[in-house]
Amino acid sequence: MQKQTFNDLKAIQTRLPDWIISSIPKHENIDELLEIVMDLGRPPEARFLGSSYQLGEKEITSNDIDHVIENISQFGNDNRAGIERTLHRISAIKNRNEKIVGLTIRIGRAVFGTINIIEDLIMTGKSILLLGPPGVGKTTMLREIARVLSDTGNKRVVIVDTSNEIAGDGDIPHPSIGRSRRMQVKTPEKQHSVMIEAVENHMPEVIVIDEIGTELEAEASRTIAERGVQLVATAHGNTLHNLILNPTLSDLIGGIETVTLGDIEARRRGSQKTVLERTSPPTFEILVEIQGWNELIIHENVSDVVDTLLRGNKYTPEVRKINESGEIQTTKPTLQVETSQKMLTKSNESFPKLSNTSETESLALKNIKILPYGVNKGKLEQCIINSYGPFKIVSTMEESDLIVTTKHFYKRRTKALSEAEKKEKPVYVLRKNTAIQIQQFLTAILRNKNIQQNSHEHESNIAMADAKNGVSKIENGFSKVELNPQGSHIRKLQHELIKKQGLLSASAGNEPNRKVIIYNP
Repeated sequence: MQKQTFNDLKAIQTRLPDWIISSIPKHENIDELLEIVMDLGRPPEARFLGSSYQLGEKEITSNDIDHVIENISQFGNDNRAGIERTLHRISAIKNRNEKIVGLTIRIGRAVFGTINIIEDLIMTGKSILLLGPPGVGKTTMLREIARVLSDTGNKRVVIVDTSNEIAGDGDIPHPSIGRSRRMQVKTPEKQHSVMIEAVENHMPEVIVIDEIGTELEAEASRTIAERGVQLVATAHGNTLHNLILNPTLSDLIGGIETVTLGDIEARRRGSQKTVLERTSPPTFEILVEIQGWNELIIHENVSDVVDTLLRGNKYTPEVRKINESGEIQTTKPTLQVETSQKMLTKSNESFPKLSNTSETESLALKNIKILPYGVNKGKLEQCIINSYGPFKIVSTMEESDLIVTTKHFYKRRTKALSEAEKKEKPVYVLRKNTAIQIQQFLTAILRNKNIQQNSHEHESNIAMADAKNGVSKIENGFSKVELNPQGSHIRKLQHELIKKQGLLSASAGNEPNRKVIIYNP
């Protein structure tokens, strides 16, 4: 499908003073006009991408500004207005007395066929974030995505339309959005609440949002993604690096924080002990940087890309271009991952509280059997699917490798949890019963399992040497020797060694400081 552009310039021209209309140049690329600027006491300007032209020598007067205001809709609290059934946007500049002294008339256009270059990504059902400088076509592409998903994809699409930016002014949305439904947002401050309302009231499969720019909107986006709704949005920033450095919006790509690594992990990575890590799964799985109408940079697996960049490894993104003949040319990405393991999210210190386990504890490499206690089983099942990990949900304590519960249940010290600790079953405690917490818990298990494969043998040797030293002390006259705290698996090995020496032993203390005590019989 070839690109077809509809910008309805006549709707703008009929609302401008006659002398400005006659001054608009017969520019060969008039269809690429971005905006017309009218400032009191200055000649008007026509702005194109990368250039601008003065429209005559006459200066703008109050009458000229009033002429435009009388022929458009009323300005809202965000100082924006429009022209009904069009995509044009008029923004006002006011003086201290609230009088309008300038207008920016932004030309809205529908460009059909502009998303052919990423249509394969859109149809995957994954959430997509669009970045790029102003005027590069983010909103235009967003509008076309909504149309394709609703018409071609037969999806239930709801557009959260702040200041009528996507679907135009008036109660009837512009036909360029296809069968998508539009929820209007009166002021930008309410965008996050309308986003949640859209999910709760209208059962969308896809939500389209323009300009995510606040922490509340980022939180609302994560809430929507957790409910299984595909998100397509734009955000403030030109590149992925901008989001990594933006503390407000970094949550869209998983959140970034500083963590301190243990000595073993720091040596394994060959890095400093204080590093940047991704804190959770990203809200948006695919990120697109718009370089121009015919060139995009694609980050198709945001989690892996962010982890790679934070570790200073080499990464070349996928680049897609449309050549003069209309063909899409693609440069495949190269992603350097660490050879010892695929790094996942952040360190243990940032994960949900670990109750009855330790870093040195070893879980089975296959079929890690999880018993949920007070944790939503449906959410756990979905997170297991998303994690691609070797996890299995079981229903009894006996067949489980570990138990996962919530802070609420753990504080109650129920009989089942007390029994689990007596049997030295690892108990993981989540702060909240949410998909994010569950996903972080699974990621922590995977990460620990990979680290333990490299460090377990070393830790075991140290622990067993500690046990042998304790046995030697008993043989030399000590009545009781306390060993260093260890995980349940290591303690079991220590008990077996002590028993072979004809001595008695018992475990004492609470995790993670539970340890073996050797007695002289």
